[in-house]
Amino acid sequence: MPELVVVLAGGLSHERDVSLRSGRRVAQALRSRGLDVLESDVDSTLVPRLGETPDAVVFPVLHGEAGEDGALREVLALLGVPFVGSIGSASRVAFDKSIATTVVADAGLTVPTQVALPHEIFRELGAQALVAALGDQIGFPMMVKPSRGGSALGCSKVSTPAELPAAMVGAYAYGPVAVVESFVEGTEVTVAVVDRGHGPAALPAVEIRPDSGVYDYTARYTAGTTRFLCPAELPADVATRCADVALRVHEELGLRDLSRTDLIISGGEPVFLEVNVAPGMTETSAVPLASEAAGWSLGKMCADLVAVAAARGGRPAVVAPA
Repeated sequence: MPELVVVLAGGLSHERDVSLRSGRRVAQALRSRGLDVLESDVDSTLVPRLGETPDAVVFPVLHGEAGEDGALREVLALLGVPFVGSIGSASRVAFDKSIATTVVADAGLTVPTQVALPHEIFRELGAQALVAALGDQIGFPMMVKPSRGGSALGCSKVSTPAELPAAMVGAYAYGPVAVVESFVEGTEVTVAVVDRGHGPAALPAVEIRPDSGVYDYTARYTAGTTRFLCPAELPADVATRCADVALRVHEELGLRDLSRTDLIISGGEPVFLEVNVAPGMTETSAVPLASEAAGWSLGKMCADLVAVAAARGGRPAVVAPA
């Protein structure tokens, strides 16, 4: 095991507070396994600190921009610092919902009908013309969300044409590209995939039942507002298909160590919504619940991931010559 585990949490994204909560829980879990843990934000002291501890392993628990878009992971690879999780290029693809959905659809998995619209296009062409076109192609109700982001920030369910312009503005508040996709009615589940050194394995699916009917930011991170069932109350064959889809997504996107795939089960068919390379680890998050349902404590799962990263070592990013 490494001399030190550096748990990175915080950052400057809209999800900073959630990241700090996730980081504290991961740090406590690792300490429960006897590991020496340093909790760190991402600032100008990080690189020198890592240089002073050559045997450290980094466990990134940064949510949102910079934490999940691959940038920080590429820096860690450049520095030769071993870290838990997917490499930068895979993280970048997974983080962008419009790109990840396209890759997953090309792999033959079921996805919602989706259109990606940059803010400039929406502004220049005008809301009125695009509202009509989106209604014709996607239909109502529909979901509007930022292409890059998490925790359901900037996401809206749109039931009528009159609601669409405000929903687009809300999504653009969190990024320059919005995705508009068909709303899929069904049972919402999330499936974590973990590789503890023996190949990726799907954890039991977690069924999500928000009291409000919408799994938004409040429902995700306010205790008591959402009911989580693990294992999900699904027929055995549907649960198996959900696990298979999560494993396929993990493989097709080239992910590593840990991911969480969000699905809607419609008519018995799992429909891909999005994938997360730095899933939440708070008291109301699904991955710790699934880990315990699989028979591992959160500390055991995190310690195993650290051991895998330590054994893999730091591999500086090398770009092959053209």
